[in-house]
Amino acid sequence: MGSLFKSGPKVRCAHILVESKSEADELLARLKEGADFAKEARALSKCPSGKSGGDLGHFGRGKMVKEFDAVAFDLDVGELSGIVKTQFGYHILKRTD
Repeated sequence: MGSLFKSGPKVRCAHILVESKSEADELLARLKEGADFAKEARALSKCPSGKSGGDLGHFGRGKMVKEFDAVAFDLDVGELSGIVKTQFGYHILKRTD
């Protein structure tokens, strides 16, 4: 019964979801220059999480779409991803924990 309560590694990420590659390119450049991730998420993200600065909370492997999942678990805390394309659009992730 104890195995029912075991969970694998989890990460905490924020993300910003935009519709076009060009919008993602411009956004990533601004973020690399020091733009505030949470402010950009609130202003631009097409995901409901944008209202909370893009925060997705903690999640385990397999809880997000494959492309997103692979990147999220490879980031170091505080690190920005490149552009991640999924069926939903173009994401930029930031690992927060």
